[in-house]
Amino acid sequence: MRLLAKWILSAVALLCVAYMYGGVQVHSFGAAMGAAFVIGLLNVVLRPILVILTLPVTILTLGLFLFIINALMFWAASGLLGDGFQVRGFGAALLGSLMYSVLGLVIESALGGLFSKK
Repeated sequence: MRLLAKWILSAVALLCVAYMYGGVQVHSFGAAMGAAFVIGLLNVVLRPILVILTLPVTILTLGLFLFIINALMFWAASGLLGDGFQVRGFGAALLGSLMYSVLGLVIESALGGLFSKK
């Protein structure tokens, strides 16, 4: 149940990012659901590999390079999905991924309170 709620709320967060920022476009809720799924899948499968491979650069930049990796995952999802979810360039991916990450933290916090085990 928690996973389904997080997926739906992540799609809503993606729609909010598209509404607040013109560099990210989402054409429908279905496209947002697909984009949230692909972003989550890329973050689970590809992101840990990239973090390990770029560890020296990440240490050198005091962790700021992780923002670049997040933007690349966001941009890659846009490239994989095509018309339903579009990001207008790397700068838009960077800003969009930052906004999406902040909303993701809010979602995790809210879900942690709702689904806490007592």
